[in-house]
Amino acid sequence: MAVVCPECDNPITVDEDEVEEGETLQCDECGIDLEVVSVDPLELAAVEEAGYDDEDSMHLAGEDDE
Repeated sequence: MAVVCPECDNPITVDEDEVEEGETLQCDECGIDLEVVSVDPLELAAVEEAGYDDEDSMHLAGEDDE
């Protein structure tokens, strides 16, 4: 089955029987890491950078102003 990369719209061929939820794949076109978030239907999402959280960084920025 082919799914579309959420970053570059490149079609990615994935064998549904060979992947599991939580597995990480890489787009051959743009190189982004993609996580299998669902196998039925097959759905991929970009893997977020470890340790990065918008809420925490905004909260810390607010504390520095005090």
